[in-house]
Amino acid sequence: MDRFWLKIKESIWFIPTLYSLLSVVIAIIFSTIDHLYDDILLMYVPHVLLTTVELAQTILGGLSAALLTMTTFTFSTIMVVLTTYSSQFSPRTLKNFVRDPMVWRVLGVFMGGFIYTTLSLLFMQESISGESVISSLVGVLYAMVCLVFFAIFIHHIAKNIQVNTLIEKLTIEGDEAVGCYKELLKREDMTTNIDGQWTVKKMAHPIKAETDGYIQLFNLEQMVKVAQKHDGQIEIESCIGDFVQANTPVVTLYVNKSIEVEENPAQLFTVGRERDTRQDPVFAIQKMVEVSLRAISPGINDPNTAIHNIHQLGRLLGSYSQLPQADFVFNDEKSIHRVKLRIHSFEEVLYHTYYQLSHYGKGDISVLAAISDSLINAAQLAPLTAKEELWKIQLYMIESMDGTEIQSLDRQFFQKKIDRLAELVGTETTILKSQSKSNLEEGYELKP
Repeated sequence: MDRFWLKIKESIWFIPTLYSLLSVVIAIIFSTIDHLYDDILLMYVPHVLLTTVELAQTILGGLSAALLTMTTFTFSTIMVVLTTYSSQFSPRTLKNFVRDPMVWRVLGVFMGGFIYTTLSLLFMQESISGESVISSLVGVLYAMVCLVFFAIFIHHIAKNIQVNTLIEKLTIEGDEAVGCYKELLKREDMTTNIDGQWTVKKMAHPIKAETDGYIQLFNLEQMVKVAQKHDGQIEIESCIGDFVQANTPVVTLYVNKSIEVEENPAQLFTVGRERDTRQDPVFAIQKMVEVSLRAISPGINDPNTAIHNIHQLGRLLGSYSQLPQADFVFNDEKSIHRVKLRIHSFEEVLYHTYYQLSHYGKGDISVLAAISDSLINAAQLAPLTAKEELWKIQLYMIESMDGTEIQSLDRQFFQKKIDRLAELVGTETTILKSQSKSNLEEGYELKP
């Protein structure tokens, strides 16, 4: 039920619908006041704030047309921003704008204003017993609120259309996703040090996905209960963000005897059509990489944006490197191992972060230097066990430069970055040659 309610709240139509329903209620309330409580209005509301029925119809009619125009303009602006996000940044970043509550709140306010004024006109009748009504006053106040929201909307759009704002949001999104795993480490029923104590039962009962899609969520508490119920263990075969096909195993329940598994897969894990960054830091990193790739593409040719984004990638990777590389194991109340969760290794994440950047950025020394800077940023946060992987990526980046001529000053500039990274990871540096081919050495070891 919680997942269903979360899905409803994240829908595009939820906030506009909520504001529209609220406007219907307001229109009914004040129309009722106009029809039944005219004497009370004259007693407690200054006469200058009340209008005749004919004037109220004129005011509400004009406001209705104006608010409909503002609603149309707002919707058109949203479509333009969505197109910009898709073409200039990455199609995967559309959700960052779509999930912005301010955007749909503004649209909801305008839609609600149009609905209020239209319904008030519908309820406004010449046969109203009194001579004065208050619906027009409420409509004017609502229009002023809409103007304030319109100014906020313009400022919000102007700020969020900037690529630096998007990069900042993507970085925060990635930090929050890594933070989800760090929160798991604080749980008393979780351990990453099992010392070979994980032993599974004889009989394997796979629990399969019902539809094709990406794994968005694992319900670990429910998995522990299921494993405890059958006195077995559950191994999660896939990682968050992996694509699975229908009728393929996602988790496997191991027990001592053959049983009939009646658990609904939807209670144990969620499979959706799109990846979700809330528990998937790898997807957050992928979106940042796509923004960099789009920036260094010949059609856009904005290397400074790519450089800024790559620097932020280094900090995010440094945070990810702090996660333990062992499996996460969850226990029941009796401290019996029940569920084992696997996450993407740091080596795997590093490769998938840089392999496209190395291919498309190998001809731009500024991009190569930014990649080395990001590795330096990651090395400053990474534990010793992860630093060796960072140096391997640096060597991989140099290998990708084979066949690419580097000018003397560029080589000198890049060499300083390599030396700095070698110092941080505690290994011997490698010297760039003036020829197109580099002189990589095999088998560098970290210094103790």
